[in-house]
Amino acid sequence: MKLGIVGLPNVGKSTLFNAITRAGAQAANYPFCTIEPNTGVVPVPDSRLDVLAQMYNPKKVTPATVEFVDIAGLVKGASRGEGLGNKFLSHIREVDAIVHVVRCFEDENIIHVDGSIDPARDIDVIQLELIFADLETVDRRAAKAMQLFKGGDKKHAVEAELATRLKAHLENGKPARTFDMTDDEREIVRGWFLLTDKPVIYAANIADSEIGPDMDDLPYVKAVRAIADSEGSQVFTVSAQIEEEIAQMDPEEKEEFLNELGLGQSGLDRLITACYSLLGLISFLTSGSDECRAWTIVNGTKAPQAAGKIHTDFERGFIRAEVVAYDDLIANGSMNACKEKGLVRSEGKEYVMKDGDIVLFRFNV
Repeated sequence: MKLGIVGLPNVGKSTLFNAITRAGAQAANYPFCTIEPNTGVVPVPDSRLDVLAQMYNPKKVTPATVEFVDIAGLVKGASRGEGLGNKFLSHIREVDAIVHVVRCFEDENIIHVDGSIDPARDIDVIQLELIFADLETVDRRAAKAMQLFKGGDKKHAVEAELATRLKAHLENGKPARTFDMTDDEREIVRGWFLLTDKPVIYAANIADSEIGPDMDDLPYVKAVRAIADSEGSQVFTVSAQIEEEIAQMDPEEKEEFLNELGLGQSGLDRLITACYSLLGLISFLTSGSDECRAWTIVNGTKAPQAAGKIHTDFERGFIRAEVVAYDDLIANGSMNACKEKGLVRSEGKEYVMKDGDIVLFRFNV
């Protein structure tokens, strides 16, 4: 999973990136501090993996991972090359989902490129630049499809008509992800790699003094949520400054600090949970004395394709999957106890994987 962190300059993108990856991306109080995108890979927090590690005492524990890309701040006119322009847009095309950081705090010591705090305006600036870039893409697709249609290739009539409808939608200032499409049309549009078709999570970045149980009710945060709700996106409230402090703490100190703030999870944990939900992802687990590992798959993946995540030979020579639910394994204490009680199931090629399945794949190549 590759997530692109975007936003206007000086909204806290790089500070948030530093906090969640500890990768040391430069953060400073001037626009275009980030030019080349910084990347960092972080483990997905999964307490189930920790429990399995205690049970099996493996040589290695390997969590699932998320790659974050800190993309330089966009400005009005980016689609026409303003600021660092199209270079940024190309970086966004490469990610699976967008984490859009929106400034929701006042601070006279930190410059805002538009001179004031207005989350709705800031979101609109970014969204319009991505829409302008998508309009160029859709125009090119429509022209090419129409040319092929006139040349006698009738299947391109559908693509030309789809591009015409989508163009009208974009011209109304609406992102492609809110465009009403059939499954077949969505498959076509997916191949166009549109920026506004990517799922979005809005990170409402608030002041450290505002962190607490009521932070989702802050006026600026509510403004962000209203926009997210209108387009089917998600929001999580965070203080990038606080997250940077949390990133330096050991686990016990971190837990105590989060409890003092009235938070159950860090911003990173909440962000990854939201991303998994947004992208329809789940994890299955493999365990043993050599390694305990979490694997990320799309919800609805069948057993052979899940096996292919481990190795292509596993999918090619798939025979069956021996599956036990995580809760059953923990409740009974061992795989042998689960087998004695008939809780280890033998599943075939049509089995749809479930979150928390602990699996041993049988295959023959």
